Amino acid sequence: MDNTHTEIWENCLKIIKDNISFQKFKTWFEPIRPLKVEDNVLTIQVPSQFFYEWLEEHYITLLKKTIKQELGVNGRLEYSIVMDNSFENADPLTVTAPTGNKPATQNPDISMPIDLNKGNVKEIPNPFIIPGLKKINVQSQLIDSYSFDNFVEGDCNRLARSAGYAVAQNPGKTSFNPLFIYSPTGLGKTHLAHAIGLEAKNNYPEKTVLYVSTEQFIHQFIDAVRNNSHNDFIHFYQMIDLLIIDDIHGLAAKEKTQNVFFHIFNHLHQKGKQLVITSDKPPVELKGVETRLLSRFKWGLAADLQLPDFETRMAIIRKKLYNDGVNMPDDVVEYLAYSISTNIRELEGALVSILAQSTLNKKAITMELARQMIDKFVKNTAKEISIDYIQKVICDYFGLPLESINSKTRKREIVQVRQLAMYFAKKHTKSSLATIGHHCGNKDHATVLHACRTVVNLIETDKQFRTYVEDLEKKLRI
Repeated sequence: MDNTHTEIWENCLKIIKDNISFQKFKTWFEPIRPLKVEDNVLTIQVPSQFFYEWLEEHYITLLKKTIKQELGVNGRLEYSIVMDNSFENADPLTVTAPTGNKPATQNPDISMPIDLNKGNVKEIPNPFIIPGLKKINVQSQLIDSYSFDNFVEGDCNRLARSAGYAVAQNPGKTSFNPLFIYSPTGLGKTHLAHAIGLEAKNNYPEKTVLYVSTEQFIHQFIDAVRNNSHNDFIHFYQMIDLLIIDDIHGLAAKEKTQNVFFHIFNHLHQKGKQLVITSDKPPVELKGVETRLLSRFKWGLAADLQLPDFETRMAIIRKKLYNDGVNMPDDVVEYLAYSISTNIRELEGALVSILAQSTLNKKAITMELARQMIDKFVKNTAKEISIDYIQKVICDYFGLPLESINSKTRKREIVQVRQLAMYFAKKHTKSSLATIGHHCGNKDHATVLHACRTVVNLIETDKQFRTYVEDLEKKLRI
């Protein structure tokens, strides 16, 4: 019969199911596929080398007895192991291996309970419980305030936010698996990661959602190796439905931890579980991470968070003020948004400083107070002057609306303001000429060069204009 190997394996599974727990059966035997039976040798396919080693270490005695019962005393078992092959996107390799001769390891039951929202499981130690310390809540480790409601959407983060929301609505069932979110520090990766977890938990209360930093994961693995519970550590993570790993770049050059994460990743992905990973760099730029892991990071979607534009920064400030029930003058909000443009975390930190100074000293929030606090904060954070901030200072100085810089008018005073903005942007920022031109009325790089030469000539020939430039230089440097 063509289905002989399938029928034999189904009979074996019935016996195995009666001899081990449901969770163990689901984890270690459901993924196995029977391939063929020839000369009393049943070949089964297992999803990884680690899977094969686990079966050989823990279930070989049970497997041998079951196979002999179905195929007779001469019955044998061989494995077809799916091996990674990341060369030019080739299909996975399979390697055939016979069963070993060593007896299965009998691990004693662990009485330590784990709350996985699926009842009380009493088989695997929980890496979130530290000996001698109070049990850590492992239900999610998510921060409630880091929700989608508090995540301000803009052009800078729309793709990542939309993909994250789609994942939270249907974890493991979209093409965004893994979802790889990357950006420099302070732009909202961790907030978005928590928001995905919170939304998924709200939509699927029965699913196990876990957020863990890479540093925490590494420390847990080291403890597991030290306590000789390496396999239990892996098994714990393989039971998660939505695993969120923050700052994966922390795995660089840590070969053993990368290896264990590789097996966890494979298992979760093969079982249709969702992975969300954050990093400070895209997969192609990660150094010290194995090629086989990098190739898997590219299986889903890599989405970046970019520097927020002025409108998004304003929205972030207003959202936080609204949540805190605080009013702040519009000119102070604008000044704060213009002053700190490269890091959302620093922007929120400066806002907290202003609010604290106002509350503790019972002072009204004014531009003067804002300048004092922000200037100190900017100096402490070595803030880089932005094109937006330069335009704001120049327009305020000449009493012109900000939109005038981007207008098409040829009025002399507007043209000079625009030229000054280009001159100071070239002097104080690392932006290209094309970028400066884009921010100053969508001009080309040749126009920016002409503007800079014009300003230099006027400084040398026009005393009043030179005074303007000197005043503006002082304001930008304060």
